[in-house]
Amino acid sequence: MPFPDHTPETAPPAARRALEAVTERLGYRPAAVARLATSPHTLDGFLKISAIFETCTLDPLSREVPIMTMATRNDCHVCVAMHTAKLTRMGADPALVAALRDRAAPTLPDERLEAIRRFTLAVLASAGAVDDAALRDFLSYGYTEQNALEVVLGIGAYTLSTLANRLTGAPVDAPLAAFA
Repeated sequence: MPFPDHTPETAPPAARRALEAVTERLGYRPAAVARLATSPHTLDGFLKISAIFETCTLDPLSREVPIMTMATRNDCHVCVAMHTAKLTRMGADPALVAALRDRAAPTLPDERLEAIRRFTLAVLASAGAVDDAALRDFLSYGYTEQNALEVVLGIGAYTLSTLANRLTGAPVDAPLAAFA
């Protein structure tokens, strides 16, 4: 079942402003967002939860770890490309980017970022029932209990994104092709 790439003119009224805002902010209209506009509630929910995640107390590189962990775990080529581009703009170490893109990478080259990756995977594997040892390990790298809950927030945001992108068959947009 095909999902249309909505424009502000074809999107349901509740999604029009969101599409226009995303297009203005990025300089293009991502196909993933245009397809998500089929459900204004889903689009609104993703934009809100991802914006909240972007303002949490995790530093920018730490925020990208749960995102890329979800993107590779759920085989979302759109999120992998988009967040590879973001990490590149941030000046992230290319070895870190390569490891984040590799679902089978044994560890990340940065111990602190590896701790958040391990914690993200522990949250997923246990459906949130992380054992005390895993939480203590995460906290030993300077993260906080608040950060632990923010990882859950990121998992929620990017579960929504990765599953929706796969359901709608969202393609990688031309501006992200080099990062696919």
